[in-house]
Amino acid sequence: MSQSDRVLLGVNIDHVATLRQARGTRYPDPVQAAIESEQAGADGITVHLREDRRHIQERDILLLAEVLQTRMNFEMAVTDEMIAFAEKIRPAHVCLVPERREELTTEGGLDVCGNEARVQAAIERLSAAGCEVSLFIDPDPRQIEAAKRLGAPVIELHTGHYADTDGAEQQQALERIRESVNYARKLGLVVNAGHGLHYHNVQAIASIPGINELNIGHAIIARALFSGLAGAVRDMRQLIMEASGR
Repeated sequence: MSQSDRVLLGVNIDHVATLRQARGTRYPDPVQAAIESEQAGADGITVHLREDRRHIQERDILLLAEVLQTRMNFEMAVTDEMIAFAEKIRPAHVCLVPERREELTTEGGLDVCGNEARVQAAIERLSAAGCEVSLFIDPDPRQIEAAKRLGAPVIELHTGHYADTDGAEQQQALERIRESVNYARKLGLVVNAGHGLHYHNVQAIASIPGINELNIGHAIIARALFSGLAGAVRDMRQLIMEASGR
């Protein structure tokens, strides 16, 4: 992925599958959500196939690989099972994320520094399969340096602490993200960001020079309940464009 001339929007459709799995039905279908999101202006579709299959299923990924007009950003844990599955479907982008069964959602970035051999082996296998690999990491210079050292061309900065705080603490978190984006760009990395972003906090992140893409899911799917999915995607797209000026 080369740096885009505008801030891209990746729509995460996991929570459409969450609603489906709650009743074990065939609806709502995340594949339909992906198609409607693309038609409304999404630049890509993000999905996370978790070890416990709490939302997205293999069937969803296989169908998405056939029908997406943009690109799939496949989030996955660094496990042999997931690497083998990614090698089979060969998504355009793979984002390596940490994963714990008991968490409600991803709670922090991948510890690249503490797992260099395992992460590097995954990067090499996925790159050989034709996937562009990104690492979901905290805005920490050590983790950014490790990502560069291991050959990952893209990082995705975890914005959860920024999203979950307010006041001075939030401003400090925002500044760490700004500094991390600047540092990573100097190292030649493409920088994406996401987690916990919504309609009232996204613009401060979108306005940071050097941000390539924002991946947003829960807020868009939640708004879609009241305004429809196409409208929810367009509203988020508009906020990002206004804030980034591009």
